[in-house]
Amino acid sequence: MSIDIDEVKKIAKLACLNVDEADIQSYATNLSNILDLVAQMNAVDTTGVTPMSHPFDVVQRLREDVVTDFNRREDFMALAPETEDGLYLVPKVLE
Repeated sequence: MSIDIDEVKKIAKLACLNVDEADIQSYATNLSNILDLVAQMNAVDTTGVTPMSHPFDVVQRLREDVVTDFNRREDFMALAPETEDGLYLVPKVLE
């Protein structure tokens, strides 16, 4: 599939991208190459191929689920300028 300069400009406008005029031709070429590669990949017969989540048959090592950080609420509340009933008090912003 070939993308021309006008299509690159249209895509750039839709994506709200500012593209230099000098770069448009290279973008058109690169996008055309990408779409050609996708077309080649779509043409491959994958009948009978089982989908896989990973190309290697590996098992992820899992770490033990232990608490590493404890409740430090009181420590953090002590640093605040004003608190009340476990809440941070902040100045009123809207009238």
